[in-house]
Amino acid sequence: MSSPHPGHVTQTLTSEYVQATAEAVNEERVYAKVTRRLIPFFFLFYVGDYLDRVNIGFAKLEMMKDLGWSDTIYGIGAGVFFIGYFLFEVPSNIILYKFGARQWIATIMLIWGVVSACTMFVASPFWLYILRFGLGLAEAGFFPGVVLYLTYWYPKRRRGKVVAIFMAATSVAGLVGGPVSGWIMHSMQGIAGLRGWQWLFILEGIPSVLMSGLVLTVLDNSIQEAKWLGDDEKLLLEKNIAEDFSPTQHTSLSQVLVDSRVWLCSFVLFLLLFGFYGIAFFLPQFIHDTGVKSVLTVSLLTAIPFAAATVSMVWLGHRSDRMGERHAHIAISAFVGAATLVISGLVGGNALYSVVALTLATAATYATIPVMCALPTEILSGIAAAGGIGIIYSIGNLAGFFAPTALGRIKDATHRSDLGLYLLAASMLLAGIILMVMRAAARKQAVQSAAAA
Repeated sequence: MSSPHPGHVTQTLTSEYVQATAEAVNEERVYAKVTRRLIPFFFLFYVGDYLDRVNIGFAKLEMMKDLGWSDTIYGIGAGVFFIGYFLFEVPSNIILYKFGARQWIATIMLIWGVVSACTMFVASPFWLYILRFGLGLAEAGFFPGVVLYLTYWYPKRRRGKVVAIFMAATSVAGLVGGPVSGWIMHSMQGIAGLRGWQWLFILEGIPSVLMSGLVLTVLDNSIQEAKWLGDDEKLLLEKNIAEDFSPTQHTSLSQVLVDSRVWLCSFVLFLLLFGFYGIAFFLPQFIHDTGVKSVLTVSLLTAIPFAAATVSMVWLGHRSDRMGERHAHIAISAFVGAATLVISGLVGGNALYSVVALTLATAATYATIPVMCALPTEILSGIAAAGGIGIIYSIGNLAGFFAPTALGRIKDATHRSDLGLYLLAASMLLAGIILMVMRAAARKQAVQSAAAA
């Protein structure tokens, strides 16, 4: 089957006709129409994806005690998800590129919803690890696939804000998922002989199964397939995508593998996601360790940091688009995240101060990710974008294994949460430093290129 990437269409269009047509339609109105059509659905799907991924962090507060498991077992169980994610992210993205987003995204959503619900049956660490690994395999293609899919519709000058809105679903999942998870565990306890955490997995897995059918209804594989767009609107969108295509961008996977920028992006994303997933999987525990013992109260308090993160992600993505700059935006936010993670560790004995510091840390740390995710789409195109984005995100997402595993081991060995917070802060600090070095190198190269021209 031929590739659905619209770039294959745009290169065959008559430029004068496209230009005349593009001038006849309002660009802002067309992109607003595309955003209204695509982003709410992707946002909703990602809430389901992310909640199924991290709801084990809420289940942990009761699940570990019921099953007699340690924080190390939990950390490995939470993190092994990302081993499956790592192994299947690149193949999954290439499958999506070759055969279309609609069919593939619907398939993986159905699978991950079923696997997530089945976590209610685990009775041994072995089966926890198996199901979490399988969940990682299923979810591997969703996020990088959506980022790739958005490059079919939006030029790079518009992607930062769009990716930020899409990624804000992660914080909304925490904002909504925390209270909902707490309510499920509190209210469903003992019904039908099941524990609250068992109900949590089944009730939060079902929506993804149902939404898989919605994907087949609302998603188009390319601009040309979109019956809700007029011909002039399609031509405008394709013209803007075609203008983004540059001969200097990579067009083959072999070129991607030898590009130092791809590997630097992979490492920086790993460091940023180390902080991101450390917070995602351990925020309930961090709040619990300040002295808040009620599971329901802990779940409600987690909504505060995630509410702040929802705002910060969209704001930073929009600002980076408007300023036309990525590196410094990510780096400064990473430095703020590092500082506030340290502060949250230092004031851990005071619940109020700790929640305030964790709120700032979560907002700053989460805001780095959508802007960082916009970087690879600016240096890669075509099949190289499918493979390159998959490489960067698969390596970066290994942090999802190492962060909870490391924090779980630290907690078991020391019975302290602050040391884990300092480790997350160090990761964010290093990421910020590397990004500033990358920024200086990029500016130097730009000056040299201008001088040569």
